[in-house]
Amino acid sequence: MTGASFHCLAGTNNSSRLRLYPTIASWVLLGIFCGTAIAAAQTTVEDLTTAYQQAVNTSPMIAQARAQLDADLAGKPLARSALLPHVNAGASGGMNTGYVTGFGAQAISTGYHSDTFSATLTESLFDGQSLVAMRQAGSRIQSSEAALAYAQQAVAIEVTQAYFGVLEAQANERVAQQQVQLLQSIHDQTNASLAVGTGDIITVQEAQAQLDAADADLIAATNAVAIAKNQLERLTHQPTGNLRDITTVEALGPQPDSMDAWVVAALKNQPLLQQARASLRVSEQQVQFAERARWPTLTLSGVGQHAAGTLIPPVAIDQVGASLNLSIPIFEGGRTRASIHQAQALARANRESLASTQDQIKLDAQTAFLELQNSVARYRAAQQSVRSAKVSLEGTHKGFDIGSRSIIDLLTATTNYAAAQRAYYLALYTQLVARTQLKAAAGVLTPLDIENINSLLNGSPSN
Repeated sequence: MTGASFHCLAGTNNSSRLRLYPTIASWVLLGIFCGTAIAAAQTTVEDLTTAYQQAVNTSPMIAQARAQLDADLAGKPLARSALLPHVNAGASGGMNTGYVTGFGAQAISTGYHSDTFSATLTESLFDGQSLVAMRQAGSRIQSSEAALAYAQQAVAIEVTQAYFGVLEAQANERVAQQQVQLLQSIHDQTNASLAVGTGDIITVQEAQAQLDAADADLIAATNAVAIAKNQLERLTHQPTGNLRDITTVEALGPQPDSMDAWVVAALKNQPLLQQARASLRVSEQQVQFAERARWPTLTLSGVGQHAAGTLIPPVAIDQVGASLNLSIPIFEGGRTRASIHQAQALARANRESLASTQDQIKLDAQTAFLELQNSVARYRAAQQSVRSAKVSLEGTHKGFDIGSRSIIDLLTATTNYAAAQRAYYLALYTQLVARTQLKAAAGVLTPLDIENINSLLNGSPSN
């Protein structure tokens, strides 16, 4: 069939300029969409898109990141509340007894009821720490958004690897079955030759040994299919059906074919790096928060109160007041200084963590770029190797039929053909996975990329 093409980055065919995507926004919106769009009824996973959607919808990793984002979103109005008016109301009522002497000729002993109602309003006019807390809340939201985008990209690449892992395992199982059939045929021929006196026991035993090894390989391949399906089902939380496969693909390397362009994209778009940067901003703002504990605070307070009930005589008091309150911290037992030192140390730790993350992101992008380049050569070599091994097997079989090749030659050719087929399937699925790995390393993997790979699947198993 005609090879289908796949471009590793969106853009015009005549341009090598890297187009960057608003990755975090697209993944966050996708998470909201997938949370409501997928039906609750169980469906069988049969293609990559379905597997991906089910994984996004049921992933604990994504759910945890989304819950953390919700919590941090609530942190913004929580921080803002410190700068907004606070209104409180209070009320009290009670019975009292009094015994008074020296006030007139006779002592006074009586009981009376007292009630108090009040309302207070407090408005912060200047609070340096609350202003910093507002900025911290915004930085935490950015960190959580990046964490959610990273979780969604991580799930996408895991699902892609698991999906093609199942296809590779199934392909290896088919190869193992084919090899058992070929070796069984050869084994039957050697037994027939031995029966008529033209064969020897050594070739029979060699054929039997090869057949036994092939049977063992088939068992291992069958078990590998079950393991691969379990891995995919762990991500999708759905049963795996008859997966759509791909027969061939046009091997494509990185586009653009520039490692520096991909590294630049990774340093700009990688959600893990953006999360680290946001976390550093939070820690730097925490230093400011600790330092501003030394700043004065200014508040405006207002109070209205009604009090009724006194000992002699019963009276009612209504009063309204307002005050401007200035608080200047002078000494708090060294708490402020220790808080500043702690915040500075944590900021240094986050700064070093960011540098380490940046180095790792750069290395991951470079490695993924080279792996995709290598996958092109491996895939083309595997294609040629399968063709050569098949021709060699057919030629050896004909030679064996006319007596010019031995049974050992035929067994060797059969084994070589099976090995070439396994190498081909490994190279085929590695080529597809390597494309998504490079995009994930650069932080520009989007749902559209999953759709593009899914469009290459034609529903027929590889031969």
